[in-house]
Amino acid sequence: MNAEIVVVAFCTYLVFLFSTVCHEAAHALAAKLGGDLTAYHGGQVSLNPVPHIQREPFGLGLYPILTLFLTGGTGIIGFASAPYDPYWAMRNPRAAAWMAMAGPAANYTLALISGLLLKLGYLAGVFRLADNESFGRFHQLLQATNADSLAEPVALALSLFFYLNLMLGTFNLMPIPPLDGFSIFLFFLPPDAVRKFFEFRASVSAYSFLAIFFFSRYFFWDFFEPIFIFCARLVLR
Repeated sequence: MNAEIVVVAFCTYLVFLFSTVCHEAAHALAAKLGGDLTAYHGGQVSLNPVPHIQREPFGLGLYPILTLFLTGGTGIIGFASAPYDPYWAMRNPRAAAWMAMAGPAANYTLALISGLLLKLGYLAGVFRLADNESFGRFHQLLQATNADSLAEPVALALSLFFYLNLMLGTFNLMPIPPLDGFSIFLFFLPPDAVRKFFEFRASVSAYSFLAIFFFSRYFFWDFFEPIFIFCARLVLR
């Protein structure tokens, strides 16, 4: 890797780590507000990455760094989780659904904030459109008008925040167990179907990784690309 890719890979990991911590902290906070203190006692109601990394050292540490290395600094994959009481979730299905939705909501909020900051910088003339190479490799929407200014790393970081959080929020809303989107059904299920919902999710847990891998490999990017392009145009127009 050359120096540019190393810098981008390092920034990508930091943005991914912070965004994932926000995602899991939002889950934990929503659970606490809904009456489940499991994640709160585990230290997950926090933006401090340490308790989250301690819970998932592979998913937040080695695995994303490995994927960055294998993709030449252009792609990152990882995972994390916030603990919760399944009996609480069965007794309070709508609170459990809100807990699940809180994670993607945190990512979309970060994407919105970064998109607005990019837009403001673009309108103020601090940022310009990124060249095709940077957009294609690193999904960088904007670059600094003055390439030697401190605005250049800011433009990169904001672009990464926009892309990664839009991607994380959308991916986690897919209705595939154990992704957050599967819990959206809890808003609509009658009380007598809630237990069957959790039993079904537990019964397919052994195959969930294969389903997620298959979906992300063959379907997700074709689904996500037009969403990203649409949102990017909102920033750039």
